Amino acid sequence: MNKFTILFGILIIFLLAGIRIIFEYKRAIKFRFGKYIKILNPGFRWIIPFIETIQIVDVRVITFNIDSQEVMTEDNVPCSIDGVVFFKIYDPERAVLEVEEYKFAITQLAQAALRDVCGKVELDTILSKREEMGKNIKEIVELETKEWGIEINDVKIKDIQLPENMRRMMANQAEAERSRRARIILALAEEQAAAKLLEAGKLIDQSPSAIKLRLYQTLSNIAAEKNSTILFPFPEEMLPNQEEKS
Repeated sequence: MNKFTILFGILIIFLLAGIRIIFEYKRAIKFRFGKYIKILNPGFRWIIPFIETIQIVDVRVITFNIDSQEVMTEDNVPCSIDGVVFFKIYDPERAVLEVEEYKFAITQLAQAALRDVCGKVELDTILSKREEMGKNIKEIVELETKEWGIEINDVKIKDIQLPENMRRMMANQAEAERSRRARIILALAEEQAAAKLLEAGKLIDQSPSAIKLRLYQTLSNIAAEKNSTILFPFPEEMLPNQEEKS
């Protein structure tokens, strides 16, 4: 093996060592002796081995969970709240050069913002306006991350854990509310039924024939029971008829 073959082999290894493949959904930050050079776009790329290095950045929408945070609401109710953050890097250069570990930084910002926003409102507001709470957290986090070339797409509150005694109180309150609504509905039904009965009574009172028909219908219903005995407390002739009334 001569020197030419050895040099050729070393050259091939050197060239192969510098090959990099960058996927479409990623970008590469290129450094030369630790100094930023440029952003490498997707495709086949080559860097100088041992002299140049790259750092890969994912430019897709990234999600991560906000760990459960202990929050004391404005009405002094302790609760544990967690959530999820959606963000996207639109400037890989700033995301790498302006902040160390941007994912960790966003996590800390989101946790602090969640505690701050939820601690300034009452529990009922958190439970009924989760979407609004998420938007408020998003605005706070976004103020910082814009300087890092990162866009916060959305923040969602996922779960709210309450103390056991508070859950029992809320369940009792909900049961009482359902009972109150049921009583109101029943009262309205009774009122409507009474109005209809009054209206029907007025119509029957205007026609003695209608009174007799109603009597016969009642007797027919009673007669359906074979063991029933019907007693008339007064003769039928005592019922007013149309001729007498006229």
